[in-house]
Amino acid sequence: MAKVQNQKSQVVSSKEMNEMDYLNDVLQCEKNISNNYSIAIDNIQESRMIFWIQSNTAVTFLQFFMYHIFPNKHIQRRSTMDNMQTLIKNYLEYCDKQKCLNEKTLKAYKIDLNQFLSHICSSDITDISTSMLEDYIGELHKKYKPKTVKRKIASAKAFFHYLEYKELLDINPFNKMHIKFREPVILPKTIPLRNVESILSTIYEQLNCAKTTYQRRNSLRDAAVIELLFATGMRISELCSLKINDINLYDGCILIYGKGNKERRIQIGNTSVISILSKYKDDFYSEIANCNHFFANQCGRPLTDQTVRRMINKYTSIAAITQHITPHMFRHTFATSLLEADVDIRYIQEMLGHSSINITEIYTHVALAKQRSILATKHPRNNFNI
Repeated sequence: MAKVQNQKSQVVSSKEMNEMDYLNDVLQCEKNISNNYSIAIDNIQESRMIFWIQSNTAVTFLQFFMYHIFPNKHIQRRSTMDNMQTLIKNYLEYCDKQKCLNEKTLKAYKIDLNQFLSHICSSDITDISTSMLEDYIGELHKKYKPKTVKRKIASAKAFFHYLEYKELLDINPFNKMHIKFREPVILPKTIPLRNVESILSTIYEQLNCAKTTYQRRNSLRDAAVIELLFATGMRISELCSLKINDINLYDGCILIYGKGNKERRIQIGNTSVISILSKYKDDFYSEIANCNHFFANQCGRPLTDQTVRRMINKYTSIAAITQHITPHMFRHTFATSLLEADVDIRYIQEMLGHSSINITEIYTHVALAKQRSILATKHPRNNFNI
């Protein structure tokens, strides 16, 4: 604390004075002070505030006054943590090191939080209010579909919960908000089974007719990938992250690490699928060992989801299938086919790795749509001449 050397000015606040009156009195005092000064606070009490003013700095009196007299009561200030970019960076590191979130989730969080920051236009968490959050959510609804909006809100809420957990927030502004909106039910897109069979037949034809070792090995790997997608209903990210020790081909059991790094096991029930996986493993053993991933390319690097997407596009084109097919549609087809075969939905939930059965129940809508289609075309009442 600097000692008083020259001029001293005292401002007294009465309990009866409102904040605006008090501010006017202080600003009046400022007019009597030279442009260059430094300010040190000796004491701030409920009824009075004493300033010692001495020549030195270029900080404006109003900035100082507003910073110290009217701080946001709900947020504790941290000199090095007020910068939002720093907070976001620290949060992402926390998600990576402590929560062990995968790279894809971290990338989505980073995109969402940077978008949030650009909209808020603030470098200080003290500036963020409930009304600003409401405005941000309103803008999201104008630009994105409900599912995307829900994810972006979840990213921001998780970030603020982190700030609360780290005691950087006394009160989380999200806690005052009741965010609820209805998402339209979008039925999962499935692949007709005849198209699945056509894709697999095309791959095996390519394998049998391959003219070079390179073509044969690629077709062998592609057959293993598509067979496993359809046999297990696993996500494309789960397939690409499979390690060599995650698959036991002796008993046909696969260990899958799903969302949130949750483990689940699924059994391969078809001997033809186990057979093609065994042939692939034997042929690609060196590449698999080199990258420690079960699915690899011929350069010994892990297979990516983009490679699988291109693979599917290649064979749908050769098979003259006009439907646009994605890896996730094999998962939808897996679930819907089992449901239509009267498999208990709780077993399907477990095989898909859904955290809630409510998520799995979306496939019941698909099954009902199938029923409507059958009854609309096959029911004998349609042939009555009345």
